[in-house]
Amino acid sequence: MAYGDNVDPKSRVVSIVLVGFLTAVMGYGLVNGLNISIVKKIAEKLDVVDVEEPPPPEEPPPPPPPDNVLPPPPPVVTPPSPFPPPVSAPQIESVRTPPPAPPPPVYIPPAAPPAPPPAPDLSAAGTPRGNPGRWATNDDYPARAMREEREGTTGFRVTYGADGRITSCDVTSSSGHPDLDAETCKLITRRGRFNPGKDRAGNPTGGTYSNRIRWQIPR
Repeated sequence: MAYGDNVDPKSRVVSIVLVGFLTAVMGYGLVNGLNISIVKKIAEKLDVVDVEEPPPPEEPPPPPPPDNVLPPPPPVVTPPSPFPPPVSAPQIESVRTPPPAPPPPVYIPPAAPPAPPPAPDLSAAGTPRGNPGRWATNDDYPARAMREEREGTTGFRVTYGADGRITSCDVTSSSGHPDLDAETCKLITRRGRFNPGKDRAGNPTGGTYSNRIRWQIPR
């Protein structure tokens, strides 16, 4: 593209008119024999307009060269198959039944330890110490009862302590004579002694003892 193509047509017309006018004046001066000073004065009187031409517009950048883009290939159309699609058989899914839950464990309490064997029974009854027949004899016969020839049998029961000594005496059956009964308990309490009995743990313990004394006058 040439530079002249970008000049405004109006500016071009003005320039042509001025050039033509100056050419005519100069020609007229030469024809009439005018000197150069006259031409200069005439030229100074002319209003010369300096037309500033606008700067040329910036050229747009050239478009990028077209890429060698190949057209997309035509879509591939698959022809329909003459055979019908296979029909898939229905799938049967087997559901696995979970096994039954095991029964809860049965708590079996441990066996109780065997009971300790019972302690040996060390209990024993007390026994008279010595011969009970010697606690009362004919030598102990009351004199009045002997003179009156009174006889009889007195039953008694004594209680003794853990030391073997008699603590009490009771008449369980009377001889019929109070003096003979009283003499019986008196003699037994004074002379009788016992080996104390034992409880289950073997500790000494008291007890009771029962017997009879026959009062008979010697012949």
